[in-house]
Amino acid sequence: MLIPVGSICAQSPRLIIRGDDMGYTHSANEALLESYKEGIMTTVEVMPITPWFPEVVKMCNANPDLDVGIHLSLTSEWTNLKWRPLTCSSSLTDNDGYFFPMIWPNQNYEGQALTENDWKLEEIEAEIRAQIELAIKKIPHISHVTSHMGWTAMDPRVTELVEELSREYGIDIDPNKWNVQRVRYEGEKKTEKEKFKSFSQMLKGLQKGKTYLFVDHPAYNTPEQQAVNHIGYEDVAVDRDGVARIWTDPEIKELVQLLDIDLINYKDLRD
Repeated sequence: MLIPVGSICAQSPRLIIRGDDMGYTHSANEALLESYKEGIMTTVEVMPITPWFPEVVKMCNANPDLDVGIHLSLTSEWTNLKWRPLTCSSSLTDNDGYFFPMIWPNQNYEGQALTENDWKLEEIEAEIRAQIELAIKKIPHISHVTSHMGWTAMDPRVTELVEELSREYGIDIDPNKWNVQRVRYEGEKKTEKEKFKSFSQMLKGLQKGKTYLFVDHPAYNTPEQQAVNHIGYEDVAVDRDGVARIWTDPEIKELVQLLDIDLINYKDLRD
């Protein structure tokens, strides 16, 4: 019998391992799938607006037990890789018709943040509906929504809108309402070795009876991935390859078992 989240009877720490941004590159798609099939990832977030979304659809439908969320997106942050809205939403795009690269003002992208421009709430609603409906149409077992780069916090009206839409479409699993605590690396994380140590320290600090969420972005260090970057984040391929490697590392998997950590997903919260 599943023990309710937050129950005083719960013993093992419960941990959601969430992999974000599925769809932006083939390298990321492959790493995310392997992190689920061969590693410790329990939930994946897919981006319907991205170029590799058709491959995402095939991968997710071939793995119906994989917990899938829609990673709602209003930015196109990479320098060499861009995407546009699914709708005619000119208030959400730059002069070339792409999403702005940033949500909040950034000194490296002056004037190119969504919040610096005259965005319209009705266009955000139309775009988010389109992303949700496309994802649900293509991947029927989607369970929840999340936001790419945290844009749902940009304005209280936007926050309320997304909450309403997630309820309307029946994908409103919000970890915050289940007292799920966000955890991060406990230490440095620049290299794979540092990630391994800091991730292990995080696992060792999880407390019995509590539920946690860890988020990162696995990908492989391939020529394709090496071309993906933006100002201020140039080592994307190396950084994300390290995530993929520790999430599939036999020692990490053994440590999870040794610490009696219960790996769960978003659907488990609702169940």
